[in-house]
Order: sequence, then structure tokens, then C-alpha cells
Amino acid sequence: MLRVLLIDDTPETAELLTFALRDRGHEVFATGYTTSLNELLREQHSDALVLHLSTWDMSESLFDSVRADAGYTELPVVIISDTPEKAEAKLRERKAQRVLLVPKPFTGGQVAQALAQLME
Repeated sequence: MLRVLLIDDTPETAELLTFALRDRGHEVFATGYTTSLNELLREQHSDALVLHLSTWDMSESLFDSVRADAGYTELPVVIISDTPEKAEAKLRERKAQRVLLVPKPFTGGQVAQALAQLME
């Protein structure tokens, strides 16, 4: 079982993803966009992070804040993006490790599979 922090700015999607991940045995804490992400990761003792925000720029800023924290340089991160090519290029520039992109449209199963792959 993973403790997953889900950041999603669409409540309906957050609910569907939460159900999908819980059905696969994960404990999920979901919230909307936040500037106190690293504090939430600590409070929730998160094993992984899922970012699903309206724009890549929002996900990018949160991803960068997580990676800037020495305690989270290796945290598994799944980013759901409607601009996967742009996101992939930016992540390559950063030489980002332990991160997978899931392109939109997506299913909860794809997100769960990406988490499983990152945990291998």
C-alpha cells in the first residue's frame, strides 16, 4: 500500500482518481492546488505524488518545489498532462528522475500503473 498525495484542481476528477487508487489498495489524500505542497507531503508521510492540474505550468512549479527539497529528490511523481510533449521536454531538461507522464485523456488504471512502475 502506498500513501499517495493527489493534487488536482478539478474536484470531480480528484474524486474519480481517489476511488481508482483506493481500489488498488492505496491510501490517498487529495487536495487542490497548494503552495504548501512540501508541508503536506511531510504531514501525510506520502510515498508518492500525483499532479493533475489545469496547465503544465502549474504542475511544473509544484514539481520544481518538491525536487528543490532535499527530502523529496527521489519521491515518485506521476504528472498527468494535456501537453505531454512540452512536459517531456521540460523534464528532460531537468534530467528528472522517478517521474512518469500520463497523457490526457487518461484512466485511473493508467495512473495506478504508472505508480506501480515507479515503485519497482
